[in-house]
Amino acid sequence: MISDSDLQTIVEASNRYGSDTQYVFGGGGNTSVKSDELLAIKASGFELGTIVASQFVLMDRKAIQTVYDYETPADKHEREALIKDVMAAAVCKGSSGRPSVEAPLHELIPEKFVIHTHSILTNGMTCAKNGKSVCAELFPKAMWVAYIDPGYTLAVEIQKLMKAFVESEGYSPRVIILENHGIFVSGNTIEEIDAEYDNVMTTLQAEYDKVGLSMDLDLDEPCADTVAEFAPALRSILADGQLRKTINSAGYFAVVDGPLTPDHIVYAKSYPMIADATADNIAKFEADKGYKPYIIVIEGKAVFSVEKNLKSARLAMESAKNAKQVEQLTHAFGGPQFLTDEQRIFIEEWEVESYRKTLIEGGNEKRLQGKIALITGGAQGFGLGIAKGLADNGAQVIIADMNLDGAKKAADEINAAHAKDTAIALEVNIADESSMEAMCTALLKETGGLDILVANAGVVRSGSVKEMELKDFDFNTSVNYTGYFLSAKHLARIMAKQYLCDNCDWCDIIQINSKSGLEGSNKNAAYAGSKFGGIGLTQSFALELVEDHVKVNAVCPGNYLDGPLWSDPEKGVFIQYLKAGKVPGAKTVEDVRKAYEAKVPMNRGCLPEDVLKAILYIVEQKYETGQAVPVTGGQVMMSS
Repeated sequence: MISDSDLQTIVEASNRYGSDTQYVFGGGGNTSVKSDELLAIKASGFELGTIVASQFVLMDRKAIQTVYDYETPADKHEREALIKDVMAAAVCKGSSGRPSVEAPLHELIPEKFVIHTHSILTNGMTCAKNGKSVCAELFPKAMWVAYIDPGYTLAVEIQKLMKAFVESEGYSPRVIILENHGIFVSGNTIEEIDAEYDNVMTTLQAEYDKVGLSMDLDLDEPCADTVAEFAPALRSILADGQLRKTINSAGYFAVVDGPLTPDHIVYAKSYPMIADATADNIAKFEADKGYKPYIIVIEGKAVFSVEKNLKSARLAMESAKNAKQVEQLTHAFGGPQFLTDEQRIFIEEWEVESYRKTLIEGGNEKRLQGKIALITGGAQGFGLGIAKGLADNGAQVIIADMNLDGAKKAADEINAAHAKDTAIALEVNIADESSMEAMCTALLKETGGLDILVANAGVVRSGSVKEMELKDFDFNTSVNYTGYFLSAKHLARIMAKQYLCDNCDWCDIIQINSKSGLEGSNKNAAYAGSKFGGIGLTQSFALELVEDHVKVNAVCPGNYLDGPLWSDPEKGVFIQYLKAGKVPGAKTVEDVRKAYEAKVPMNRGCLPEDVLKAILYIVEQKYETGQAVPVTGGQVMMSS
């Protein structure tokens, strides 16, 4: 058996190494711990930086060893099917997950713990033309492995090399360095592994220092005009059917024009497109390379990564940056040695890496999968409930709020429930045009555009028309009316740039209005007036933006009595209405609440999930625009 303490030890070490981008990026690297009979190894698709004990696969060591008993199939597809089947059969009953294809190598290593990484400092040597001779000089006790296709071929070759090394040197290597791949370090304690890694890293760093090389990238912000010009259109040019891509942007750097390691191919393919991001250039690139670009370089201006969601787009960008860091360091040892066409094609077609990438990208398709939704006022209340619901349905969520700390907290909460980068936070004051413009610049940099705007941000200042001060009237209007206008104005511009043909889905602007936008509200004229105005804007926007394939509709919820807008003890609507005397005879907040519940035939306040259902309907339907959809529990019934 493998003890809980040993398993926890490898988990903690995995998290430590996996959280350091100098050692690992994306889902790369793997770790293991073994007993006499069993091997626990990281399951494919999980990231070392966040892995937990349950994400290690328990395997029978003798069953793993049977992979060497088979006659080697001549066909590469048969070879890979064989190792996949043998590894699956070696998984112990009750354990789950797909073991790393490198499990046979972990099994061959006699020490208890193994940590395999794709260290930048190490790969500066492994991906260099003189890497083998440098390794022999700097690390005479290490075993160098010339590049071999991963999977079955690597497993069989490593067994032969290990046997020959032990016979020649009289000991098993604690450090195994794989050309154009990475490094394996083993030990009977994690402290032994740390010491070996420290020696390798310190030695290599000294070599780079001698020639003045660094893995640092000196990046500026991407050119905002370039991003605004190309990114929204790229989302549609590179779309998968009706689903637009996510475009992540970085400041310009000279992206490496060739594949250095398998992981770089997995996340960003073998070659970038270095040209203006036009449909013609993309078509030429695809005809030449056989795939659409994952990395696009606008020389001197910006670098774009292209993927199905933000998490994957950021991984592709991270891969491009990692490759550049490695390439910089290779010049200490003769310059870069790229994978051959045969080697890169094997990785591009390899089912194992495709499976790993699919797991990292996220699970099953959902109703809003691939759509980018921005929610203003998304840090709390209806907005937060809507953001969570959209994420539950597969959307990439952008929480835009003037309370940036609250928006970040909300995004963290959503990411904890789903996956990294499902939600991000942006700061905006929707009533301030310069703030809105800055938010749009940030949005374009992160995602390249959006598919859904939920214009949710709103405020309430209630009071009698005979007593309300102008500043309170203006406050309602500036957020609820002007803020909606500014949101639609600037985000509709982005949506319009995404409309290049009829193939992609329509975009949606959805204002979260109010039942007070459908009927007057006593002693609440400023709020109701701003909401009536919002309906007018919705209908007018709809008439104009239909030519850009943008539907514009409103949802008019009843009162969210449990939300902070109503229940805040100092600023909430309940306390405002109590002070304004809006409910005759009410002496407490609870009296006001009961009075408002009694107005609703459904006998309760509106909830975020009620509004979410209306939003999903609006997004999925194809024939309505300019509508105001009541979600009021029957309190307001439409007759025309």
